Amino acid sequence: MPELYMLFNDTTQHNKPHIHVFYGEFKASVAIDGTLLAGEIPAKQLKAVQNWLKKNEEKAYAAWNLAVQNKHFDKIDT
Repeated sequence: MPELYMLFNDTTQHNKPHIHVFYGEFKASVAIDGTLLAGEIPAKQLKAVQNWLKKNEEKAYAAWNLAVQNKHFDKIDT
């Protein structure tokens, strides 16, 4: 599974709620709705991220709402 990150106050490049994904030398931004916003990631790993986001959508949006306010949010287990 790729590494997933959500950054505090991260609305400068993509206003759409998203996470940052790292897999080996690949980096990407993926919207919480599963859309690839920027970067590249192998299709198999993108599908795994999309499935994780679908399963954790409510928690991811809650974390995003806190993150853009520069507030602490709890880790969402994978």
